[in-house]
Amino acid sequence: MRLQNKTALITGGSRGVGRAAAERFIAEGAKVYITDVVADRGETTAAEIGATFIQQNVAEEADWQRVVATLEADGVDLNILVNNAAILQFGNIDMESLEGWRRLMAVNSDGVFLAIKYMLPCLEKAGGGSIINMSSSSALMGVPDFCAYTASKSAVRGLTMSTAVLCKQRANKVRCNSIHPDGINTDMVREIAGQANSHDPDQYKNSAPFLCQPEDVANVIFFLASDDSRHVNGIALSVDNTSTIHPPYL
Repeated sequence: MRLQNKTALITGGSRGVGRAAAERFIAEGAKVYITDVVADRGETTAAEIGATFIQQNVAEEADWQRVVATLEADGVDLNILVNNAAILQFGNIDMESLEGWRRLMAVNSDGVFLAIKYMLPCLEKAGGGSIINMSSSSALMGVPDFCAYTASKSAVRGLTMSTAVLCKQRANKVRCNSIHPDGINTDMVREIAGQANSHDPDQYKNSAPFLCQPEDVANVIFFLASDDSRHVNGIALSVDNTSTIHPPYL
């Protein structure tokens, strides 16, 4: 029960890594709020795992203001923020459109910016806490077929470092770290796999055995959320079985 008496907010918490993290947090004693843009899926997941659901589009500032109001109305202090919500789309610089680029940046980058902007005061009010930003191994290496996604996750890494240093300077007891998984066996990855597979079947086929499970990433999220990592601040933690230093298909 290492998260007993703590409250966590997990965006994109209805499935995949978000759901796995929520389940782990609840098992460790935390009160968990999950958010998702898909109301039916979010409500179902919350009921199944014992979380509280808030419908939210992370790219909308008004939705973040509503999340703050909900937490205040419930009288809870926020201790853990997991910025997990993201979208993934296939396309290199030739294929990607400006519309597609902006759509992805709005969710993956703007959503994390708004989360920290509105939730950091809540964490400070609670006396400190942990911000965990889901980035990607693609932010640490070149992935040409996912140019917009790679750029958005690189922005998340940069914002993580800026936030971590700010929190250290303020001595507010808030930590901010980013996690950089490689392929994860989630619905989102499986949904995009068909596009990648049709473009370069050998690359995906050779990489598929290295996919980790959502629970593997959730365990790392839990570590960064807990007091076990109280001196860990500003890191880029790879969860990739060496893929950023040695591509698995070589």
